[in-house]
Amino acid sequence: MRPLDITLAVLILAGLAAVTGLLGRNEELAGPATVIDGDTLDIAGIHVRLAGIDAPELKQQCVRRNRPWPCGEAARRALEEAIGGARVSCASSERDVYGRPVARCRAGTLDLADHMVREGYALAYRGRDYAGAEAEARAGRRGVWSGTFEPPAEWRAAHPRRS
Repeated sequence: MRPLDITLAVLILAGLAAVTGLLGRNEELAGPATVIDGDTLDIAGIHVRLAGIDAPELKQQCVRRNRPWPCGEAARRALEEAIGGARVSCASSERDVYGRPVARCRAGTLDLADHMVREGYALAYRGRDYAGAEAEARAGRRGVWSGTFEPPAEWRAAHPRRS
């Protein structure tokens, strides 16, 4: 092997090791949070997606008592109320397709994702970490479970974002 080939191979391996390290690292974010929607926060200018849940989109309507109601806005308000001005701390080990950290977040000791699902303003998503909380909300007919609704993923598919 020529010295140039060896140098190139070493540089490629070093680059791969660096990328692997970045992808697998844990991120910690903490501070005041602004609620974007029922499952997204802004902490210090970084949009953070709550892990394990899927909340109605801001413009999404659900049906309750045969009438539409703005369940997406209700989910956003429920998350704002849960935070109540408390300092939010988040731990993330992955990013979503938009590059946002996907994180477990707490306001004080309150697990925000668990709270949103338990109150019926989000569904358990991927891995079903919050399946028990979802069953409790459904049985209690809380939030979106108080009427009918389209699951957020299906609503997004039927209402794609325009760039």
